[in-house]
Amino acid sequence: MLDRREDKLELALLEVQALIESSVAMHRAHTAQEQLIASVAGEYGAVLETAQNLINGATRSIDIVHARRPSAADQAARRSDRAERELLRTAADGVAIRLLTTPALLDVDFVREQFGREWPVAVRVARIPPLQALTVDGVAAFVVAESAVGRRCSVVREPEVLRTLQAFFQSVWSDATPAGDSTAFDGRGRPALVHRVLAALESGVTDEIAARENAVSVRTYRRHVAEVMAYLGASSRFQAGVRAAELGLLPASRPSPDRPSRGRPDS
Repeated sequence: MLDRREDKLELALLEVQALIESSVAMHRAHTAQEQLIASVAGEYGAVLETAQNLINGATRSIDIVHARRPSAADQAARRSDRAERELLRTAADGVAIRLLTTPALLDVDFVREQFGREWPVAVRVARIPPLQALTVDGVAAFVVAESAVGRRCSVVREPEVLRTLQAFFQSVWSDATPAGDSTAFDGRGRPALVHRVLAALESGVTDEIAARENAVSVRTYRRHVAEVMAYLGASSRFQAGVRAAELGLLPASRPSPDRPSRGRPDS
C-alpha cells in the first residue's frame, strides 16, 4: 500500500516537472516581465534570496515542501545550519505557514520551537520524492527540482502549474503525520518502551509474549499499545504501523522467523 502511494506521489511530481518544462518552452519568447515561469540561478545565495523575497511578500499563506537534501555545494555555502529556518521568521504575522518534510529531514528542534508561539509553523511528515518548493498565497511558487539537465530552479506564476503543485501538496498534507507526534520519538526524548512496543507490533508476536518480554502484565502492555496509538494519532494497530513507518520509527532489523505470529486480528 505504501509503495502504491509513493508511486502516485512520484507521478504527481513528474507531472509538476513536465508542466514546468512545457511552460518554460511556451513562454520562452516572452520578455522577462511577461514570463510566467522564470529561471533562477542555482547557486545557494540566489536560491536563498529568491525564497526570502517571496516569503516577505506573503500576505495569507506559505506552503513549503522540504524533501530534498542540500547538495555539497549548498552545505558549503550555508551561513549556518539554521539559515533556511530563519527565513520563516521574516514572514508577516498572521500568515499561515505549513511545512511538509520527510522523516530524514525533520528538524526536531524547529518543531519544538513552534510550541507556544502565537503564529506557529504547522509541520507534517511524509515519505515524498525529492523536491524543494515554496508556494506563496497560491499565486507564486519557487520550485527546486532535479531534471534531465540537472537542477532547475524556477519562480512559477503559471496558473496550471500552481494548481497542480497545490493539489500535490494538499494530497500529501492530508495524509501526512503531524510532526509534533514524532518529537517524543527523537534521540533525546523518546521512551525506550515506545520502541519496544513498536518492535513487538512489527514482529507480530502475541500480546502475551510481548508483555512477558517487557516484564509487564498483559493489561499493562495493552495500555502501552493504546498510548502509542494515541501518540501516533492511529485508530488501529495497522494504522499505527503505517504512521510509524512514515516517521521512520520502525526497527531496521526484521523479526526472526521462528517467532509466533499474532493469533487474532489487530484492533
